[in-house]
Amino acid sequence: MGSKSTTNTKRADALRSIEAIEQAAAECLGRNPEASLSEIARAAGVGRVTLYAHFTSRAEVVDAAMSRAIDRGDEALDAVDLTGDPLLALARYVAAGWYLVDQARSLLVAAQKELSAGRIHELHSGPAARVETLVARGRAEGAFRTDLPIAWLVNVLHTVMHSAAEEIRAGRLTSDRAADHITATVLAAFTPPGQPVPETGGGA
Repeated sequence: MGSKSTTNTKRADALRSIEAIEQAAAECLGRNPEASLSEIARAAGVGRVTLYAHFTSRAEVVDAAMSRAIDRGDEALDAVDLTGDPLLALARYVAAGWYLVDQARSLLVAAQKELSAGRIHELHSGPAARVETLVARGRAEGAFRTDLPIAWLVNVLHTVMHSAAEEIRAGRLTSDRAADHITATVLAAFTPPGQPVPETGGGA
C-alpha cells in the first residue's frame, strides 16, 4: 500500500514538473526564441537534471511548448462564431486567429529552428480542420472559389498569417493593422474568379 502511494506521489510530482516546464518554455520562448534550457528550467523551478529526465532535447521542449500554445489557442478559437455569412465568419476567424499567432510569434521562430515543417504542419492540424470546414461551407454557398483545393486555400490563409508575423518582426507592419491586411489578402485569394473582391472595412 505504501509503495503504491509513493509511486502515485512520484507520478504526480513528475506531472507537475512537466506542466511547469511546458509553461515556462512557452513563456520563455514566447519572449525570446533563443532562450536556453537553463533559463527554462530556472523559470520552471526545476533543475536541468529534472528537465532532461522528462525531455531529452531542446527540440522536445520546443515541441511541447508549441503543442501547449496551439492547444490553448484551439480552445480560444472554439469560441469564435463561424456560422452565418462565410465572408464575415472568415474575418472573425482571422481576427481571433491572428491574435493567437501574434502572441506566439517568438515561439514559432523557435519551432521553425527546431522542428521539421511536417511536424509544425501536424501541430496545426486542429486549427486547419476548423478552417477547412468553413471554406467547404463557403464554397458550397458560392462565397469562395472552387477551382483550387480546400487544403491549398487553408494553407494560403495560414501562410499569410505567419508572413504577417515576419513583416512585424522586420518592422514593415504593425500588429494593429495585421488583421486587416490578412483579411484583405485572403478574401482576394478566396473570391471566385470573375467576382468582385468584397470590401474589408466595416463589413468583412
